[in-house]
Parts: sequence; structure tokens; C-alpha cells
Amino acid sequence: MNKIPTRIGCMALLVLLFKLSFGQNIYTVNTKQVKANVPSTLWGLFFEDINRAADGGVYAEMVENRSFDFPKPMTDWTTWPKPNLRDGIFMVINQSSVNIANPKYMSVNLQAKDTVGLMNSGFDEGMAFKKIPYNLTLRYRQVVPGVHVRVFLFNSNNRVIGHSAMTLENAMDWHNQEISITPTDTAKTGKLLVILEGAGKLDVDRISLFPSDTWKGRPGGLRVDLVQKLADLHPGFLRFPGGCIVEGNQIVHRYQWKHTIGPLEDREMVQSIWADDVAERQTPDYMESFGLGFYEYFQLCEDIGAGPLPIINVGMSCQFDAAEVVPVNELEPYITDALDLVEFANGDVNTYWGKKRAELGHPAPFNMKLLGVGNENWGPQYAEHLKLFTDRIKAKYPEVKLVNATGYSRNIPVFNYMDSVLRARKADIIDEHFYDTPKWFMDNSNRYDSYDRSGPKIFVGEYAAQSDRIGSMKNKNNLLTALSEACFMTGIERNADVVSMASYAPLFAHVTGWQWTPNLIWFDNTSSYNTPNYYVQQLFSVNKGTKVVPLLASGKAVCGQDSCWASAVIDQGTHELVIKLVNMSQKPKAKSIKLTDASAAGIATITTLANSDTGIANSISQPDQIKPETMTLNEKGKAIYFIAKPYSLNVIRVKLTQ
Repeated sequence: MNKIPTRIGCMALLVLLFKLSFGQNIYTVNTKQVKANVPSTLWGLFFEDINRAADGGVYAEMVENRSFDFPKPMTDWTTWPKPNLRDGIFMVINQSSVNIANPKYMSVNLQAKDTVGLMNSGFDEGMAFKKIPYNLTLRYRQVVPGVHVRVFLFNSNNRVIGHSAMTLENAMDWHNQEISITPTDTAKTGKLLVILEGAGKLDVDRISLFPSDTWKGRPGGLRVDLVQKLADLHPGFLRFPGGCIVEGNQIVHRYQWKHTIGPLEDREMVQSIWADDVAERQTPDYMESFGLGFYEYFQLCEDIGAGPLPIINVGMSCQFDAAEVVPVNELEPYITDALDLVEFANGDVNTYWGKKRAELGHPAPFNMKLLGVGNENWGPQYAEHLKLFTDRIKAKYPEVKLVNATGYSRNIPVFNYMDSVLRARKADIIDEHFYDTPKWFMDNSNRYDSYDRSGPKIFVGEYAAQSDRIGSMKNKNNLLTALSEACFMTGIERNADVVSMASYAPLFAHVTGWQWTPNLIWFDNTSSYNTPNYYVQQLFSVNKGTKVVPLLASGKAVCGQDSCWASAVIDQGTHELVIKLVNMSQKPKAKSIKLTDASAAGIATITTLANSDTGIANSISQPDQIKPETMTLNEKGKAIYFIAKPYSLNVIRVKLTQ
């Protein structure tokens, strides 16, 4: 039975039944009265390595502690056939005096007929294997030849599902060698075993394992399903690398972009701020390997069509933690790093850092137009540092727009202080963050209606409705939080002349390795799912349009009247009117859109995210409990009729005749 025509017929019947009772349900749209241009950057992404977002997540490396550089160098490694096997066979060597970025390696000293091994179970749940090739890289040097290497992949029952041998080359200096292994079966919680046998001495600096199906097939690249979810959002920008990791809980752990490019052995690992920053979710093995570094971030932006928005440290550690502040007279290296970053992104190949970028494989500039100076910083110290950075960056790169912070919440006095400072300085873009209740997001959809149209632009850099409370481990990504964010987003869209950018946060979370909730996309080692919040972001982003036009009820913006929130844009490329309408009522709402200066051509669609249960959420086991559904409408003339289901976000696209 063909269900779609039946459903369309039911919708048409319901519309006919409701047409006699519109009254207060009539909205007007003037398609020629443009209120604002929709910025290409309006809807974007915020990325931070929290919740295993990078290592153990989108960065597809499967071996945890692949270079033995963790504070405890045997973290996630066990010796085979006996745990804790030493006896002069295995020895971790500290070479920090030679290379601080790559301080440790494993020395393996074998006598005649020795057969030993190193086993790694990967991140969190274990290694997930598919029936595809996997590429293992061994970085080694032969001190005394005679060691032979075999590699095995195991499933959760300790059964071998893949194996290969590596004939070592006569490399007396550090050398990378690869082999490919294709499992004969799948596994969700597998392990890697590297067997070393014979007689000789081998220094091992890295054991790495990647699937062959990375994003765009890049060796040592990104996890394809997670990147695809980002691409499917059609983001206008990608903010990276955070978030609090920009600052670190101490200055020494801050994010330093120059330490994240080039050969892996030159990328200096640090402990993540999220290793011990959440008391309920301690993760002592949370390190940042920077396999996903600034070059890869810029490359990712290019891949998914997002403008790059890197955030730099301003000589301050996280103000929630140590709150260390670098003296003003010692800021020069930090400012130089910021200037060099712009040159790395935009300089031609004749510049020092432009040449570095070209050597990494990208001669063309990345065309970076935005730069964040500080993350969730506040107070007089930040204001003082910020001025020094701004003056120097603007003097050399006046075309780069700078994003400035106002702290972590609208509810703290320093928010108003920073806002006043930044407005007095005529800042380019002010970054505001909101983590609050669903009610707050519904009540504040008109927040930007009264903002100064000639003042700085606004970046809603982090926002997410909290089903329980901010920082709670009980927060859920349910339909209620998603729809309340949609209410707020209609206000952002309506004020696109003030708000130039917005991004939900955080972006990713591993289902067993998280420190914060809610999050936009959840994943385990084999699969991932979209939250209702993801679908709200997607419906706004892919239906962004080009011009904001007024959608009014009795001459006023629709901000909660009759439990509805709405906004409208024109898509000049397709000559369509695009309406977003949220119904937060438990009852269906019949709506009529009166077109004052155009007509519907008869071609229209309505895409709806709805459910009578506002607590509904998706999961790994039930990834599609709630998702958008699209139906066609046949609307001609000066009015468009539709019914908004209870608890729904509706996106109506109507082809116009003029």
C-alpha cells in the first residue's frame, strides 16, 4: 500500500476542516520587504576535543597511546604472553632531552627464541573492525637486527580475525613502515597484538592502526561517518579547536597550534583539560595527541564548505581552573603565534608560514576571514590582553574579523562589563554563550530584537538547552530541548542583521567516554546517531535562504503567541519563500500564511520534526526514533495553509510566481 498519498490526503482534509477557523492563526509575509541579508556564516559548527571528539572519535586512529608518550607510558598496553612482562625485554626510554615533543619510546631487547608481544585494546569500548583493509604503521629503528614482527587482530572472544607479517627493513635510524590487514570477520570490541620474536634489539616509537575507509581515503585521516554528519549540516563555519582546551587548566597545557602541524613525532602531546575537570567523569587517560591538528582542521573546513574560525590563546589559562595570567610584558610569543597563524592560513608560498603550509600539501591559501581571540575569557586582565592582540593583528591584517569573548554566561556581572568594553572599542564580533532551560530559550527568542543595529555583530558561539540543569549528568538530547532551541533560532534568523553566526555546543560525544551532556552527535566505536537537536540545526542550515523577510501576526513578530514561534526568509537561488514555525503546544495549530506581494506557484513542501512525547530521544540502539519527515503541499494563490503538529518544528518551502 502506498502510504504517502494517503498521508497527503489526510493533511489536505485536515487543512480544509481548519480553513474556517483561522482568525488569529493568520500570518502575513511581505516578500519584498527585506529586513536583512542572511550571512553565509549564520549557522555553523563548534568543535572541541571533549567527550572523545578527536582522539577516539573523529580522528580515526584506533590505538590509544600509540607512541608510549602518556604520563604512564604503558597506559592501554599490556605485554604478552604475560601482563607486566619486563625482565629486561621491554623498557620505556625517556628521550625528552632529544625531542620534548616525542619524549618516550619502547626498547625491545630479545634473546634467542624469545616470542613476546604488545597488546592494545584501543579507546573506551575496544577496537571495532569491519571487513575492510586496516593500515598498520610501525615507526622503529633497528639497534641490533634479528627481530621479526607479526600482527594479529582479535575479536571480543579472543579469536584471531586478521593477521599479517612485517619484514623489517635495515633501518638504523627512525623509519616508518606499513602493512595492510583485512579482517575475515567483524568485531565491536577487538584488540591488536604486535608479536616480536627472534634475537635482536628494536626501538619502537609508534604503533598505529587506521581503517582504510577514512574521509576522502586520506591515510591517517578522519572517521568517515562522523565527518559526513558534519557535511550534511551544510555549515557556514567551523570553530576550532574549542572551547576550554584553547586555554588548558594551566598555561603549559594550552593549545599551541604550531605544535599540531607537521610530522606526528613533532606534535607535542598534552593532557586534556577534560581529564579531571568533571568530578563525576574522571578520565585520567584523556590526552590530546594532535593527530587532528590545525592543518587538518583547515583541510576539514575546506572539505565541508565551512569558513575556518580558529581560536587562539591570549596568555590566560582557563579562568575556572588555575586562572594563570601571562604578564603583559611576556605576551610577545603569544601575539606572534596569532600573527603567524594568519600567515599560515592566508600567506602566499613566498612567506615563511605560507611556505610551511605548501610543504604540508596545500599551496593555495585557506582564505581565513575570522579569528577568535580568547575563549570564554572575561575581566580587566582579558580586556588588557585583548587590546594588545587586537592592535597588532589589525595593524597587519585589517581584513580579518576578530571574535571577542564575554565570558561563559549572561548571568555573571563580567558579561555586561565585557559587552560594554567591546562595544566601546567597536569590536568586530562579540561572542555570547547560553546554556539554560528550555523555557529560557523560548522566552528569549526576542533577545536580539532590541540590539544596536550599528554596533558589533553577535556570534552565539555556544548554546544548548539543558533538560535538567547546566553541568548535570542527567541532561538529555530530547525533543523538548531541540524545539526550544528552534524557538530561539527563529529569533536569531529574524535578527540576521545583528547575529552573524551561531553554533550549538558541544558537537560530539562518545556514548561511554563523555564528560558533558547534552551534545549534538553521539557515537560509539562502530556507529553514530543524530539527536533531535541535530535535526533542528540541519533544518535551519539547509533552509537558510538569502534574505530575511517579516512574518507577522497582528503586526508583530511571532514569539510565542498561540504557543508558536516563526521566521521567514527568501531563497533567491530557488525563488522560494521558506518559513520556519515551531508549535510548542500539545494541540495541532492550523495556520494561514497570507502573501501580501507574491503568489504561491503550487509547488510546496513541509518538513516536520514532531512527536507527542517531548521526552523522546534517539540512541545507538534506536537511532531513528525521531527524525524529520517531508510531505508535498499543493498551494496556489495568495495564501498558504498548513497544520503544525503538536510539539513540532515545521519548515515550509513555497515556490513563488513573482
